[in-house]
Amino acid sequence: MNSTEQPSCPHATKEHHRMKRTVVPSFTENEELKELLQLYKSNKIRTTKYSFLSFLPKNVFEQLHRFANVYFIFLAALNFVPVVEAFQPEIALVPIVLVLSLTALKDICEDYRRFKTDRLINGLLCRVYSSTQQSYVDQCWKNVQVGDFVHLSCNEIIPADMLLLYSSDPHGVCYIETANLDGETNLKQRQVVSDFPLQGEEFTPESFHSRIECENPNNDLSRFRGYMEHSNGVRVGLHSGNLLLRSCTIRNTETVVGIVVYAGHETKAMMNNSGPRYKRSKLEKHLNTDILWCVVLLFVMCLTAAIGHGLWMNSFKESIFQVDTETPPALAGFYIFWTMVIVLQVLIPISLYVSIEIVKLGQIYFIHNDLSLYNKQLDSRIQCRALNITEDLGQIQYLFSDKTGTLTENKMVFCRCSIFGVEYPHEENGRNRYYFPHVGNLFCHIFCIFLTLHFACSEFHCFYILFLLLACWVSTCRSCVQAKEVVPDPALGRKLNWLTNHSSSETPSSMELTYITDFFLALAICNSVVVSSPNQPRHLLACRLECVSIINITVILWLQLFIQRQIGHGGHWKTEDDLKDTQTNPDEARQSMQDLTKQVEEITDELVYEAESPDEAALVHAARAYRCTLRGRSAESLLVDLPGIGSLAIQLLHILPFDSNRKRMSVVVRHPLTGQVVVFTKGADSVIMDLTEVYSHIKEKTQKHLDAYAREGLRTLCIAKKVLKEDEYDLWLKAHMLAESSIENREELLLESAQRLETNLTLLGTTGIVDRLQEEVPETIAALQRAGIKVWVLTGDKQETAINIAYACKLLCASDKLLTANCGSKDACAALFEDLILEVQGGESLTALTGNGESMSSSFILVTDGRTLGWALEDELRSNFLELSRRCKAVICCRSTPLQKSQVVQLIRDHLGVMTLAVGDGANDVSMIQVADVGIGISGQEGMQAVMSSDFAISRFKHLSKLLLVHGHWCYSRLANMIQYFIYKNVMYVNLLFWYQFFCGFSGSVMTNSWVLILFNLIFTSAPPLIYGILNQDLPADTLMELPELYQDAQTSKTFVPYMFWITVLDAFYQSLVCFFVPYFAYAGSDVGVLSFGSPINASALFIILLHQVIESNTLVRLTTTTQNHLYFSWAVSQLLCLYNNNGFCVTCSPPVNPLGIELLQMSHSLFYITCVLTTVAALLPRYAHTHTLQKLMYSPTHITTVVNKKKDSHRTGFGSPTARCSSPFNIKVHYSEIRQRLK
Repeated sequence: MNSTEQPSCPHATKEHHRMKRTVVPSFTENEELKELLQLYKSNKIRTTKYSFLSFLPKNVFEQLHRFANVYFIFLAALNFVPVVEAFQPEIALVPIVLVLSLTALKDICEDYRRFKTDRLINGLLCRVYSSTQQSYVDQCWKNVQVGDFVHLSCNEIIPADMLLLYSSDPHGVCYIETANLDGETNLKQRQVVSDFPLQGEEFTPESFHSRIECENPNNDLSRFRGYMEHSNGVRVGLHSGNLLLRSCTIRNTETVVGIVVYAGHETKAMMNNSGPRYKRSKLEKHLNTDILWCVVLLFVMCLTAAIGHGLWMNSFKESIFQVDTETPPALAGFYIFWTMVIVLQVLIPISLYVSIEIVKLGQIYFIHNDLSLYNKQLDSRIQCRALNITEDLGQIQYLFSDKTGTLTENKMVFCRCSIFGVEYPHEENGRNRYYFPHVGNLFCHIFCIFLTLHFACSEFHCFYILFLLLACWVSTCRSCVQAKEVVPDPALGRKLNWLTNHSSSETPSSMELTYITDFFLALAICNSVVVSSPNQPRHLLACRLECVSIINITVILWLQLFIQRQIGHGGHWKTEDDLKDTQTNPDEARQSMQDLTKQVEEITDELVYEAESPDEAALVHAARAYRCTLRGRSAESLLVDLPGIGSLAIQLLHILPFDSNRKRMSVVVRHPLTGQVVVFTKGADSVIMDLTEVYSHIKEKTQKHLDAYAREGLRTLCIAKKVLKEDEYDLWLKAHMLAESSIENREELLLESAQRLETNLTLLGTTGIVDRLQEEVPETIAALQRAGIKVWVLTGDKQETAINIAYACKLLCASDKLLTANCGSKDACAALFEDLILEVQGGESLTALTGNGESMSSSFILVTDGRTLGWALEDELRSNFLELSRRCKAVICCRSTPLQKSQVVQLIRDHLGVMTLAVGDGANDVSMIQVADVGIGISGQEGMQAVMSSDFAISRFKHLSKLLLVHGHWCYSRLANMIQYFIYKNVMYVNLLFWYQFFCGFSGSVMTNSWVLILFNLIFTSAPPLIYGILNQDLPADTLMELPELYQDAQTSKTFVPYMFWITVLDAFYQSLVCFFVPYFAYAGSDVGVLSFGSPINASALFIILLHQVIESNTLVRLTTTTQNHLYFSWAVSQLLCLYNNNGFCVTCSPPVNPLGIELLQMSHSLFYITCVLTTVAALLPRYAHTHTLQKLMYSPTHITTVVNKKKDSHRTGFGSPTARCSSPFNIKVHYSEIRQRLK
């Protein structure tokens, strides 16, 4: 019997299950273990929120979380109480039932889409081992259980988290693609459990007698801890390299077999599936305050009506009409209070929240389809992952940016290196790092010209073939990174040539040659690069590379044939007659085909390196340029070509991967030439230099080269090695194996083990890699600073590199004063901050005395390292750091960890109360992106973790200017004004009912139809705000881009500030007074009934509210004038017809009055129309005068010039953009006639 089937197994308990997980084959005969496996979840997934039975109660419960829904349900129920009912109870149910039904219908549609996706995924097939049939059979994914053995082939998707037990690769290696999990297309290497007894043999599940103990399910994709205990009691440690994750794809491996350890919702992929992001915008938080004020206003109105009704009831001694004398006046006033709550319910906008969601969806649609935010090279457009914070894009005050891959391309080119203290500049390689993205398009245009000439003149019939091929070649290659095109340095090349040609003129010393060889050997093997070739079964990337190679071959062949056929021996172009006499030589043709075949073989033999970071790829290609080529990798060995030696198999003993704590990675190998155990280490210079020998002339020279590289803006890495004695290695190996097999504190033990090994290193040299700026980064930063946005750079690079990049992208200018904070202790940090604050304040005082600007402190730039930043974030120094940083024009935080990045963003957001935006492209930026009010991910070279964690995803940093300055400005302006309009129209209409109470004894009666009252918000006035919120543009896009100052000006002048609420309420009070009392005095003394009196009031109110929106709209005066006017006019007419037809539809809705025919009778009199026109004009005239004057002032060339000049004055003092100090394409030139033309 298997050792895993002992009935007395102490681990097979439910208590043990809660602590860690035990996995055995699912066909085990041990009943206790079988019961334990049944406790684990199956592989069936369910992402739907509802079931058939739970939908109604669960959906209603979720909708009751909205205060507005609870409020209107309460009002509908209150209307069923006879003593307080205002109109027929059934009518009061219509709006809330309609809103709840529409929301429920939307939830049903969304959940049904999730249901179809779940059904599709659960129905996928895979091959699972059946103990009864003794073979693998097809099963649906949903039927896979923990303990099942799954057989997968190349290009198949992994159905559950499995422990890799067998691979068809002879070295026990498997390659997976994690694009479905984290978006990364580069291959990851996984390996069979080490020391597995059946490794290298054909695997049969029946022979598996081991037990797996591992940690409980968690969402950490990079961590897996556990051990496998064999039948002989030997334990083998398990790690993340042994785990195949659900939704990944098998690549470059024919067959793999694994045992399922996590299934269904316990897999790491499902535990990381948090769904779409939802955030509350700042505008919505302000909206809640305004809604509370509306509630207060409603309470005051109802209380006034209650007191008035009580006084009115108390004033009757002997009434000539029937009055309820049995109810005390106080009780009657109490009843009227609740009646008025029902009557005036329109004051609380039930449709506002729904309208805001619809408007945001429309805004996102237009952002998503903006062609200026589309990247043609990557075929990528902006992704809007957060659906409810579009308006926050228009309120950003602080922008926190990563450097590498965000401001720069993150496409690394090996530029320089220093070995044995000797620097090799690689000047030719530095010149070749630039490429021209528009060359291919230029060739395409030239080709079109020649194609046209061909139809006109037959002499050009070969030109267009040539240019077609050149266009295809350049267009295909123009987007490729030239990282692998490393031009060797001549001096270094001559030294390496001595290995193959001992007669070389330059003879290096044996030690220097050893350093050089080990340096490039370390570049080739100290990495996690996966090696493959285009002719292997590949994923999409390799297919593309293969196509590129074929295009290159085709271009070469056609060029050769073209030149041979078209150029004669005399050097002139052959004519068509010459071509007729040309005969083909069979030998020459055969030789050409042989040469072509040789070229094809050489190109298809090209190696493809799949690196986890561009740095690794650049270093491996650099090593290959010096003929130190990595040709293959397995779990236990590396195949490397060395110059003068040939191919060598290097035994790979251990890999100590890179982590953010150590900031380095190491490989432990047995040197192929000496047989010694050697540790090769690669990492940040700030760490490696401290771990090398205390004194060394090589170290001093290398440090000078590092400083020079940093000043040039290069990314630097140090290469070092350490030779271990056998007994020293054995001692370390025992402790390391113990750490690997540990479940508790495994990461900490592995970290300590790596640190014990990486000491007393021998410095080999350093590398300098260039990472050029993205296009239009200086212009984008200048525009953002002119918009009043402070730009901070949070990077893990060294200080000199970050400062150099800051100068390159115009974040810093030559006249800016750097405040450097590099402290060795916390006390020194506190003293330095106080001194810097005094220095900044002194600059302010000097500026105030001269009167030349706003604040001289804006020209100060604070630069701090990671250690100082850590102290600055502590409670004791936090206030000083905030005081200093907020007075500076920009802040650059170097050597900062991912945690520090997020802490900085959170500190500024919470303590300064400002809107923050964080932008990054890598996994180390995820925490910063999630903490910020708005997180933006850039889909770059470091995977998709930042994109998947962001609110918005863009492909280039330059897209931020259009996203913030244009779309952010529009979205904020639209929503802020739409909310104000909603409040205005509700207050205006409710006041009409309130004024009427003064003439009906505060009895709660209304002068309008109940249907009109209920549907006023829901239908009659719902479309215009939606049109306004989606389409309105207060300024055109090109003006907003050319004048970024308008971004900040819109926040300070037209923002949704508290006092605007009361201005809107006062305007609504005025219009309601006009709308009520003009018809009142017009019909005074007549015998019109209640509904007849209300007809002109309702008609006038509808026209006033809709025309008010027309006056406020800026888009109406531009291209969409005709369209929106038609929309508004059609909506007004249709709603008027609906309004008057409703009265004929329901003849018992306003008892005891019969509304049938009242509106038709009123519309037959001229007084009705005169009253409506006079009321509308009198009500809107102040609003029109105010808006027209405001627009003349706000958007006139004079005002824009004033705004720009004001910003320019602040720029002269250093704030915002360096326009006054740096050369920038955003020089402000305002042309009055041009602006007038744009604003027409």
